[in-house]
Amino acid sequence: MKYSKRYVVFTLILIIIFVFDFYIFAKDNTTLGEFRGAEIESTVWSPLVAKDVNKNTIHMMIDNKEYTSDTLKFYMDDDRNIMVPVDMLREALNCSARIYQENELWVEKHSLMADYMLGTDNDFILYDGKFYVSMNSLSEMLDCTCTFDTNTNALTVVDNSEGISDVPPSYDLRTRLRVSEVRSQGNYGTCWAFAAISALESSLMPEENLLFSVDHMSMSNSFNVNQYDGGEYTMGMAYLAAWQGPVYEKDDPYGDGATDESLSPVKHVQEIRIIDGKDYQGIKEAVFKYGGVQTSLYSNISSSKGNSKYFNKDTNAYCYMGSEKPNHDVVIIGWDDNYPKENFNVDLEGDGAFICQNSWGNEFGDDGFFYVSYYDTNIGTHNEVYTGVETTDNYDNIYQSDLCGWVGKMGYDKEDMYGANVFTATSDQNIKAASFYATASDTSYELYIVNDFKDEYSFADRKKVAEGTLENAGYYTIKFDEEVPVTEGERYAVVLHINTPESTHPMAIEYDSGESYLKDVDLDDGEGYISYDGAAFINVKEKQDCNLCIKAFSDNK
Repeated sequence: MKYSKRYVVFTLILIIIFVFDFYIFAKDNTTLGEFRGAEIESTVWSPLVAKDVNKNTIHMMIDNKEYTSDTLKFYMDDDRNIMVPVDMLREALNCSARIYQENELWVEKHSLMADYMLGTDNDFILYDGKFYVSMNSLSEMLDCTCTFDTNTNALTVVDNSEGISDVPPSYDLRTRLRVSEVRSQGNYGTCWAFAAISALESSLMPEENLLFSVDHMSMSNSFNVNQYDGGEYTMGMAYLAAWQGPVYEKDDPYGDGATDESLSPVKHVQEIRIIDGKDYQGIKEAVFKYGGVQTSLYSNISSSKGNSKYFNKDTNAYCYMGSEKPNHDVVIIGWDDNYPKENFNVDLEGDGAFICQNSWGNEFGDDGFFYVSYYDTNIGTHNEVYTGVETTDNYDNIYQSDLCGWVGKMGYDKEDMYGANVFTATSDQNIKAASFYATASDTSYELYIVNDFKDEYSFADRKKVAEGTLENAGYYTIKFDEEVPVTEGERYAVVLHINTPESTHPMAIEYDSGESYLKDVDLDDGEGYISYDGAAFINVKEKQDCNLCIKAFSDNK
């Protein structure tokens, strides 16, 4: 009897130990063991662990930045891998992530590469209409450490290559099938539009290989220009931000002297980042992650038939070192840190060059491409890259009054100010987002909505809908934390509190600067207000005859 009791107690202890050990096993990444010769099946228990993990919000820490499954929709699969959407990789890992032919994923970071084929294993899958990849597998291939803490339901990813640049010493988008068709501007001054369109097309490749119309951008915009006048990158930004384009080349072909202003855009551009002048590392990262970067240089030739002492035709290498301002736009599509300085017609301190796409046809340079030295005076001074190109069903409506976009800046001689645009709802809708320009790096913002706007006193009833900080200057669309309903005929206001460090004029505005290309600018199509401190607002026309560059986006109910 005594023996029997001891046996029962001993058996109970073993069971408790087994259950405890198994629970611990199930919640971490240790290997499966055996109990009395019976192996515990991972196919049974791992799905249970995953189900338990997915019940709650999963947190992910990458480079001290936190991401959550609530917004980005990542999850743990039945093999206990954290599956993340491919479209979050560029920002989260600061890498290049592209899908080829809808079945192959290339992820690149510094000189490392991960390559996945759809259907070969469970590390790269199509789930609920989106491509997902295993962060566990990806981290291993990109020399990162990936650990999961069940106590906090958090995955931590640590890059083991500290001190190594995120980009390799050389890179060429042509070898990644991410460069658009080389075209010729002919005798027109349309290099600015060709560069903008080519960079835009590159940003969509290889997933989408589209050909957009340069004619439409250079002729169906809100500026007083013809195709011989030339232009600048802010004009392309304004045209795209206003949803005036892009349209397909086939619908508005180049060089026929005509355009079709009735055409609707085939994409909605919602974000354009500006890279600081001469920030070569920033330019490289932008090319690496997003595609071609539009930039400017000085050229004393205007076609493939011209000659210049700054251009070596034998090596297709260009370098200008002088005081002339930029007069020609091209697209940076790669770089080579070791490109020999001897290939240029001038004496240089060191090697290195950007690979650029021109708009003078395939007869120029190396089938339309050439090298520009890092030591060129103007290369990399003005740079923009298209980082938010969306389908046209993203929003039903756009509210705006700044069709010419960012022409100048306004402020109270301090880093921050308040600005607001008032719009009238055209139907029962939900206001979902707003856009504006960050005029310099590290701009922080707060966005508010005022329903049922009556007058300046209505701003006291504003409701915060978003806030954040923007690393680069540029044009940004910010989604609200919650949609805001409005009714047909309701006047509502979008309020922007903007803070740009070391700036005295943080707010982008549209106004008549006196330049000929702004001759037809419409400054009577908006209702804007500004404030020094967010307490007292005045109509912007009392300060300056201008429109504030603040837009709103909505969906119909």
